[in-house]
Amino acid sequence: MISMNNILITSAGRRVSLVKFFKNELNKVFPDALVLTTDLNPEYASACQIADGFFKVPRVTDENYIAILLKIAIENNIKLIIPTIDTELLVLSKNTQLFKKQGINIVISDYELVRIFRDKRLTHNFFEQYQINIAKEYTKENYQLPLYIKPIDGSRSVDNYIVTTKDDLTEYHFSNEKLMFLEYLDHKKHVEYTIDLYFDINSELKCLIPRKRLEVRDGEVNKAITTAAVFIPEIWQKMKRIEGFRGCVTLQIFENTDTNKIYGIEINPRFGGGYPLSYLAGGNFVKWIIDEYLLDKKIEVYNNWEKNLLMLRYDDEVLVHDFKV
Repeated sequence: MISMNNILITSAGRRVSLVKFFKNELNKVFPDALVLTTDLNPEYASACQIADGFFKVPRVTDENYIAILLKIAIENNIKLIIPTIDTELLVLSKNTQLFKKQGINIVISDYELVRIFRDKRLTHNFFEQYQINIAKEYTKENYQLPLYIKPIDGSRSVDNYIVTTKDDLTEYHFSNEKLMFLEYLDHKKHVEYTIDLYFDINSELKCLIPRKRLEVRDGEVNKAITTAAVFIPEIWQKMKRIEGFRGCVTLQIFENTDTNKIYGIEINPRFGGGYPLSYLAGGNFVKWIIDEYLLDKKIEVYNNWEKNLLMLRYDDEVLVHDFKV
């Protein structure tokens, strides 16, 4: 008999830890329930290989993507869908009601919020609305060096540049309309944090865990430490309830080491790649999702996470025996 409380993690890729966390927490309350995954190439995705099963899906831009995903979910008694990458958030948030009619919840923030955070300029407007400082944006005719250049809709640090002299600027920087010219927040004077926030089903903030980014590899944190930062009360007060936020939301900020002034950089309304540190520090967002969406439980505010917990990542192996190419 197939369990009635299965969870589907989409675009699972290398998110082995996240799949393991969901398997662990789900099986505590539903021992027969499954954590399944999807990916473009699931046979070669490590997270798919350690899940309870996987499905191959087309790219999220494919016109049949939603229909295929819905079919998978219905046929496999999926009750929760957990997105993991930026590119799928818009299409999934746009189709939440289609899935909900089948008794399937996509744990995702509202479409209008997701749309904002796919656009760096709209994100800056959001920060200003909530009185969070931002790096100044220059025009391409009137700017000051040094500059930080990044695309309006980018991710994983692709097309990001630090420009210190005019010789560093090329025709590509000026002609590419997607590239923004921004005030450079010097890393010698600023510390970078990613903050994992958990918003309950009613868009109320229940947990906030800052992790100082010590080293990044391929756009994802490789070394980090949880920190009882001085800005926690400020962030909590400004973001304690934001209509439309649900589940895990990652907020990236810079903090000035002299003034403690914070600057909002970006928001990703999904599990971030560094979330395992927050989970292992006690921020059990995975359990809270299961409690809320499958057990109809209320989530209480949680601040008792472990401070100064250092995460040092390394490469590991997932072996698949008798694999046929």
